[in-house]
Amino acid sequence: MANATRLIKKYPNRRLYDTQTSAYITLADIKLLVLDNEDFKVVDAKSMEDLTRQILLQIILEEEAGGAPLFSSAMLAQIIRFYGHAMQGMMGTYLEKTMQAFVEIQNKLQEQSKGFYDAKGMPNPEMWAQFMSVQTPMIQTMMGNYIEQSKNLFVQMQEQMQAQTRNMFHNFPFAGGQPPGGGTAGGADKK
Repeated sequence: MANATRLIKKYPNRRLYDTQTSAYITLADIKLLVLDNEDFKVVDAKSMEDLTRQILLQIILEEEAGGAPLFSSAMLAQIIRFYGHAMQGMMGTYLEKTMQAFVEIQNKLQEQSKGFYDAKGMPNPEMWAQFMSVQTPMIQTMMGNYIEQSKNLFVQMQEQMQAQTRNMFHNFPFAGGQPPGGGTAGGADKK
């Protein structure tokens, strides 16, 4: 049987209550749920409004304020520029698909490296060195392919949006560069 979504209630005093464990928890505890791939939902205790995204963004903010941020200032500024932009919805989808592809690459590498640990879970230095000597160029190639696929995906999304826009405006009288009435710019058709 599939696990039910874990419910976390947020109270007005900003405290988080885990209904599964019947205990108050912190953002650090929610971060651990994320790291453990736990399915959870944070809701306002009174209105039952879904607050999961807000809590996750709060965790990201705390992580970014820590010692090794994931996002550069330039990248954050670019993300902000997409809010309210016509491409906002597409950018979210693009970033999500890009992250999924990156996770798949990471999972493949982890799977391949499992055989390089002994029974105690310690890495075999000789085998690990051999693995890395072979994997480093492969990782660089995979990352290059990943970036190229990511770029191609974005270009495809732009082309689809342009095609949809052309189709949407196709029936307007100025479609195809002709003024209303289908004549030439002088008003009368020349033969």
